[in-house]
Amino acid sequence: MNKAISSTIITFLLIINSTNIYGQTQWKSLKDKNFSISYPLTWELNQSGLMGTKFIILSPLSTPSDKFRENINLIIQDLKVSNMSLDTFVETSENHVKTFITDGEILESNRISDKNSEFHKLVYSGKQGNFNLKFIQYFWIINNKAYVLTYTAETNEYDTFLPLVKNMIGNFKIIK
Repeated sequence: MNKAISSTIITFLLIINSTNIYGQTQWKSLKDKNFSISYPLTWELNQSGLMGTKFIILSPLSTPSDKFRENINLIIQDLKVSNMSLDTFVETSENHVKTFITDGEILESNRISDKNSEFHKLVYSGKQGNFNLKFIQYFWIINNKAYVLTYTAETNEYDTFLPLVKNMIGNFKIIK
């Protein structure tokens, strides 16, 4: 069996294992004074503060030889001193992609407004170590704090987890 088919089958089984008898994904919730998010039962929550994160939610490994766990993380930055606008924050973030990510390429950069807030979506790709990665970042500036929600995936696994990730991002809430 070729590696791509094997990876797809194992990923499918991992998704099946997180569903109930009605075929619906089972979810856990994380609630904090500043935010809330729900995530699939089979994903692992890490709240150790690693690399300044408030949380990292890690996917299961796709295969026994998989070396990278796709993940969603949240960083909250205090902007009281800099009083940075969303425009300036996005510009700085785009410059970081070009400067600090090997072969960093911005694929999409869009301002989005919904009924509750205005935020920015940044999609980019690049290399970190041995990994070819693709990222989605969402930026909100609320009460002099930058909320940065990031999905990180190996480029070849990016679409596999995207439906679950979109659901997680969609239920992420900032508590004002």
